[in-house]
Amino acid sequence: GGFSGRAGAGALSCSAPTRLAGSVVDVVPWDMGSMMGGGPMMRGTARPGTMGLRVSGSTAAAGTVSFVVDNVGFRTHELVVLQLIPGSIGERPVGSDDKVSEAGSLGEASRSCGSGAGGGIKAGSAGWMTVHLPAGRYELVCNIPWHYYSGMYAEFDVT
Repeated sequence: GGFSGRAGAGALSCSAPTRLAGSVVDVVPWDMGSMMGGGPMMRGTARPGTMGLRVSGSTAAAGTVSFVVDNVGFRTHELVVLQLIPGSIGERPVGSDDKVSEAGSLGEASRSCGSGAGGGIKAGSAGWMTVHLPAGRYELVCNIPWHYYSGMYAEFDVT
């Protein structure tokens, strides 16, 4: 509830272009990094529900969709669009690399102050991507080690 627009965008060191193609979906990753020291996450510090993704809308029309990620959290994050696997949201297996498989990824926003893939969207910056999505159910995930396990996923439906 209560989430609208680009919350905290004024505090960001950079922002996405004002005009992006297609439906524009704002995603705000949140984390409790300040309460965990803000350092790298490890086995034992990762806890379900300590991180998440707030999405401005859970649906869009099939076709061109632009995702804008405003990282107002304390840690580096990213956004990967994956086809929703049978079962429920948040149930992907976490591998030995502490991440989920990105096989079949439809797009990624992981570049600070830029579009597409990079080294992660640093705290206080934005990243974005524009993808073509056919109708279907998708899972938006942050796939930095332990972030998916800690709750950084959201369902996104395309009609």
